[in-house]
Amino acid sequence: MNARRAVTLTLAGMLAAALAAPAQAQTSKPPQPAAKGNVPTPAARPAAAPAASGSPPDLAYAAFQRGEYLTALAEAKKRVEANNDPKAMTLIAELYANGYGVGADDRQAAQWYKLAADRGDREAMFELAIFRLTGRGGPRDGEAAAKLLAAATKLGHPAAAYDLALLYLEGQQFPQDFARAAELFRTAADAGNADAQYALATFYKEGRGVPKDPREAARLLAAAATADNIDAQVEYAIALFNGEGVAKDQAAATALFLKAARRGSAIAQNRLANILARGLGQPAEPVEAAKWHIIAKAGGDGDVWLDDFVSRLKPEDRAAAEKAAKPWLDMMAAPHS
Repeated sequence: MNARRAVTLTLAGMLAAALAAPAQAQTSKPPQPAAKGNVPTPAARPAAAPAASGSPPDLAYAAFQRGEYLTALAEAKKRVEANNDPKAMTLIAELYANGYGVGADDRQAAQWYKLAADRGDREAMFELAIFRLTGRGGPRDGEAAAKLLAAATKLGHPAAAYDLALLYLEGQQFPQDFARAAELFRTAADAGNADAQYALATFYKEGRGVPKDPREAARLLAAAATADNIDAQVEYAIALFNGEGVAKDQAAATALFLKAARRGSAIAQNRLANILARGLGQPAEPVEAAKWHIIAKAGGDGDVWLDDFVSRLKPEDRAAAEKAAKPWLDMMAAPHS
């Protein structure tokens, strides 16, 4: 299990309790740590920045990007030996943390992250904080993790600001403080972090840590939805459909529900099924409605009204809906690695 996924599992329950409210039942899940499930890859999140224009080429980084990990390791170690380069230390840590070209070694990774963090590298601070939160490469240490997240946040690391906000919601390393959490979410949201935009939108929607403001909530949801945050897509579709903080647009809402439904959101699937069954803002589509209801129900979002609706369909329409839903159900039943 990678560190980011472990953090998600550690904090998800806390968030569900901290943000519990009637509106929250409409979302598919509470905000998650910004780094959830993202195993770093050369293309997705480079471990070291390229050399600035006019500087010597960054041979270690270039090799890392090409997937030549042993070369990257050798070049990074040269830079460490030459001038204790913290970016090179972070790159070495990434290689050991993920088993790129070398055997995965959390203790080695933690040691290299610490060396880089002690020299002011914000990415190393953030990664080491995740290690401390999850017990990778050493014992769990929430206090050390909080300090590292705070230091990385001061250096402008959006994901660190987001995860630090979660700790203020948790109320263990710090007293629970929604206002401080909102400030940190705003820092990350302003930097384009979609998870933070969604979390802050939830705060504005419910008036937690900030004044209740449906317009600001809708604006943030729109930004996060555009960045493909699936929970924000569902919530923004709800806002569009009801005209909450934004001009009512049922057609746009339906399109967004469909997008989230196709991505696997049971709540979006249920909302879409209701729209299609009732003919809300468009002609009714009974078979398609039944299909999405069957899929949503299998995903855990049942609906008594839709159960009755499907039971009253013509047998051939019900059979068509079941046939259309079957590939989805088969995919949901398939074991996942």
